[in-house]
Amino acid sequence: MHSPLDWIDDELAALEREGLRRQRREVTSLIDGRCRIDGREILNFSANDYLNLAHDPRLIEAARAVLDQAGTGASASALISGRTPWHVALEDRLARFEGQQAAVLFPTGFAANVGTICALAGSDDTIFSDRLNHASLIDGCRLSRARVHIFRHDDLGGLEDKLKNNRATGRRLIVTDSVFSMDGDLAPLSELCALTERFDAMLIVDEAHATGVFGDGGRGVAQLQGVEHRVTVRTGTLSKAVGTLGGFVTGPPAVVNWLWNKARTQMFSTALPPALCAAATAAIDIIEAEPARRNDLLRLAATFRQQLTAAGIETLQDATGPIVPILLKTPDRALRGARQLEQEGFLVAAIRPPTVPQGTSRLRITLCSGHQLQDVERLVAALKTVI
Repeated sequence: MHSPLDWIDDELAALEREGLRRQRREVTSLIDGRCRIDGREILNFSANDYLNLAHDPRLIEAARAVLDQAGTGASASALISGRTPWHVALEDRLARFEGQQAAVLFPTGFAANVGTICALAGSDDTIFSDRLNHASLIDGCRLSRARVHIFRHDDLGGLEDKLKNNRATGRRLIVTDSVFSMDGDLAPLSELCALTERFDAMLIVDEAHATGVFGDGGRGVAQLQGVEHRVTVRTGTLSKAVGTLGGFVTGPPAVVNWLWNKARTQMFSTALPPALCAAATAAIDIIEAEPARRNDLLRLAATFRQQLTAAGIETLQDATGPIVPILLKTPDRALRGARQLEQEGFLVAAIRPPTVPQGTSRLRITLCSGHQLQDVERLVAALKTVI
């Protein structure tokens, strides 16, 4: 009998033929950049736990202590009754860490980006969005109903022209990642700040892949490039270098109060579990107290790139930090490379469209502070047989 869902099988088969079908797998994350998959323990070069904090006993103990008091969930949205003392403590800690006056939590980084953009822009406004922005920023721009213009961060002259030619009434926002998650390069925030100031716009920067990793205090690329006070709004995530879960926004009290009243992804979502708030607070303490974690990570990433170059393996020249992409162009080559690396004991992500543009399928390698020099040396040797 005909089903209204019969079309799904045909579409899935088409994805399979194109090398674009995603499969679900069971992976158990372990300490020190390792994981268990299909009964084998292998090195994990696909995760975003950059500072190796997700299994840190101090975070686990902080969460365990709160579990005994507050249970496993917040039971309501923060707006209703879910904002517990642990949420308040984490927001205060994040504001101090970021050098801001206030902070507000979201259930995920995705929710933080979508909710923030939709709260700050509407149908009468204009957004200028980098072409390589994360899906959460892209979806926030679309859902805001604002007019959206795409720019390239390697062609700011083009952005300047768009700003000159789009002087319609309403608010104007420039939206960008600080670290582009698939390429690993950094946004030119100083130049973007200059454009926002010149054209009376707002600059929204997502520091998801930068928090804890870049800057003398670990606050991200805005700190690294010396423009923290010039960025209008900074969003971030707790699920990468912080090692837990959730999203956040820091800024002036007016911004936080506006998001509290207008960000639907925050208003209508159950608040984070209090135990995770306690774990994230402990993680921020560690990030501030142990800069060697990020310094060692960045040195290891630089060494890895040098070894790749010496082996004749090309990577993106402008990339920096723990995200190391190796372009293989076609989905089939990326999938084949990832499978071969897994056989050699390395879990590496094969990234394909629509996550990246057509013709730029790649292996996306991510390092963490739990990896050792011998781990990356082994990975380079394996890559030489795959590329």
